[in-house]
Amino acid sequence: MEIREILSHCDHTQLSVTATWEDIRKVVDEGIRYKTASVCIPPCYVKQAKEYAKGGVKICTVIGFPNGYSTTQTKVFETAGAVMDGADEIDMVINIGDLKEKNYPKVLGDISAVRMACAGKILKVIIETCLLTDEEKAKMCEIVAEAKADYIKTSTGFSKAGATFRDVEIFKEEIDKNNLNIKIKAAGGIGSIADAEKFLALGAERLGTSRIVKIVKEENLL
Repeated sequence: MEIREILSHCDHTQLSVTATWEDIRKVVDEGIRYKTASVCIPPCYVKQAKEYAKGGVKICTVIGFPNGYSTTQTKVFETAGAVMDGADEIDMVINIGDLKEKNYPKVLGDISAVRMACAGKILKVIIETCLLTDEEKAKMCEIVAEAKADYIKTSTGFSKAGATFRDVEIFKEEIDKNNLNIKIKAAGGIGSIADAEKFLALGAERLGTSRIVKIVKEENLL
């Protein structure tokens, strides 16, 4: 796969708790330079990044991040603020405890409320696959689709593990079997071009990663 094609699927990410505006500016510059799908940054920088990018790259941000257990009202407030500040895409974290308790209506309601607050922007739903059973991963495909979100996303990158190839296979099997209208984002631990290619080949449409652009720069691939 051509490197430009891989980059076009990458949400170039900077979510470090120590990230400064200079770190964010660098990621925005790289996103514009390498034509990534978006740059994924903390909510506090969305307005500044949107103004700085001048439309050169889409701005993605995170909601209920990284643990997902803030209230639905808080997630809705965060989402509405991010959209007002100029976010093009929203990556929200589910309440994993609710899923573990099989409180599916509550999980659905949480996502649906954020979907409404997105005002038509792309919504990706992070389910933190490293904490889930295969059955829970499959169930979340159904719930994410029912909530009319755009993507199911594997990971925050802040838990005990990131995406695995098997996670994407489970998503893809469930989506195809039930004809679900959602896409897949793999994120966390994507550390090589080969990994990126395989995730895309398995059915991921987006990749959440900070490493791919770094490799492209270090190895002068463009």
